[in-house]
Amino acid sequence: MFGPVFNREAIVLPKRSKTYLARGLYVLAMFGLICTGYLVLDGSRSLSTVSDSARFGGWMFSLLSPLQLLVLSALAAVGSASSVAQEKDRRTLILLLMTRLSGFEVVVGKLTATLLGPLSLLLAALPLFLVLPLLGGVSPIQVLSVFVVTLASVVFAGSVGTVVGLWREKTFQAIALTVLILLMLIGIGEITVATLQLPQAYALAISPIRALAAAASPLASLSPETSLGVSLFSLLAVIATVTVLTVGVLRVRIWNPSREVRLKTPEPETSEEAEAQQSPSSWKVRQPRQVWSNPILWREVRTWAYGRKVVIIRVAFALLFLLGTAVIYGQIRDGSAFEPAARIGRSLPAATLPVAAIGVISLVLVNALAVNSITGERDGLALDLLLVTDLSPREFVFGKLLGVFFVGKELILLPILLMLFLAYQGVMTVENTVYAVLGAIVLYLFVTMLGIHSGMNYVAGRTATLASLGTVFFLCVGVAICMTIMVSFRGAFQLQLAPFLVMILGGGAALFASLGWRNPSSAIFLASFTLPLITFYSITQFLLQTDHLFVFFSMAVGYGFTIAALMIPALSEFDVSLERDRGAEGNG
Repeated sequence: MFGPVFNREAIVLPKRSKTYLARGLYVLAMFGLICTGYLVLDGSRSLSTVSDSARFGGWMFSLLSPLQLLVLSALAAVGSASSVAQEKDRRTLILLLMTRLSGFEVVVGKLTATLLGPLSLLLAALPLFLVLPLLGGVSPIQVLSVFVVTLASVVFAGSVGTVVGLWREKTFQAIALTVLILLMLIGIGEITVATLQLPQAYALAISPIRALAAAASPLASLSPETSLGVSLFSLLAVIATVTVLTVGVLRVRIWNPSREVRLKTPEPETSEEAEAQQSPSSWKVRQPRQVWSNPILWREVRTWAYGRKVVIIRVAFALLFLLGTAVIYGQIRDGSAFEPAARIGRSLPAATLPVAAIGVISLVLVNALAVNSITGERDGLALDLLLVTDLSPREFVFGKLLGVFFVGKELILLPILLMLFLAYQGVMTVENTVYAVLGAIVLYLFVTMLGIHSGMNYVAGRTATLASLGTVFFLCVGVAICMTIMVSFRGAFQLQLAPFLVMILGGGAALFASLGWRNPSSAIFLASFTLPLITFYSITQFLLQTDHLFVFFSMAVGYGFTIAALMIPALSEFDVSLERDRGAEGNG
């Protein structure tokens, strides 16, 4: 139906053991969250009445629904963009375009082949979600509406990632532009709803966040406007998906091969042709450029190693940054950005959420850039050549590390300048600004070193990207989900300790499997199990607004130790995963 590209993936996917492992772990993680919520709630009060059971079922449904949307949409977007970019890096996309395959079979085939993974996870989670109506507080219609919104969002995110991957040449450009385009669409939709004061049905139609929240809410789901809004959202998502794919089908052979894949002059067949090619009139003499003592750093800084169109990513992030800054400035003007005094303790200022969102987006983009700095060399068949030169591990690792900082300097400096601006406006104190800036530098070092580590240890570029971004996602979102459960069901700490340890230790085991599966060490083992706990402690202290020195100190020690645990093996052993390891890892 969708061509041989989809048919091959549909035949190969069931033969991979990691397909069933991913489904099992995904459903197990969702089930673990439900069990954790039950254990925490049962520690404070038992589900003895029907109302308690209904409230628990409704609350868990409202927690798992947006989590599933976020995970699967991100997986579809990043996975589709990296899958197409990997085809380009290995020059196999050109071979596909040279066959009799139509543009529809290439574009839609790649999209559907990539979506087999996220959609199989969505289908595997459906029976688990259908158990929640048995607890009460959730109806099967709500589950169906939530899954319709999630399905439409996942397919649209995958289509954007596929078309952007076909448009852009470099892997980092494809992933970064996909993330920024989707976030800007969400931001524009929210601003449109807030500015024009649209009716509820139209507001739900242009905002996946509002549509999912309305579909998951027990009261809102009873409204006919919610049904109309979910239907309109699904219709608009289908229209947008078809439009994006149509553009990709029409432009796929225009975009590819790109101008960066230039034709070389054929070898001369006669002596006359050789003399003509060697004459000064047939070629231009260029003065050789002086290379630094570290050629890796020189290439990252002095050349367009990630493509010239990386400027588009900088402009797109700057636009998203200006959008968030405008929101923060509006809060400063009306006074809501300042930290108000509460009756007991202090509450967070309204500017916290926009600043945190900009910071997380920046961390994700820097991490993707760091991964691509290694996988791009491997996919371009240059990593093997670098390993046989006299380059030392120190030159390679620090060259890549400093090169990522230079290329992504706008991604790093703009959030730091925003924090300095908040300090200038009086929203943050000087002490807290110093902690925030130093903490941001530590986090940027961590995500950069994490990306380089994943790129060196995973032979498949797509697997390295998903593993690295998945680690950042777990530390940012997974720990926040754990905190939400612990705070929402308040009870005695000794009763909450067991489910808390299950989540933290389970996350640590997954983190160790991601970081140390190929070259395990005691330092990586210790960092994997302590980092989620330290992250939990740091976020808790920040939310309690007690002493920000504890927040910075714990985060600096935990993430600093993890940076050292990842960097020291890279500098000493310098064991890079090569093509010979592909048989053990699979095709990614």
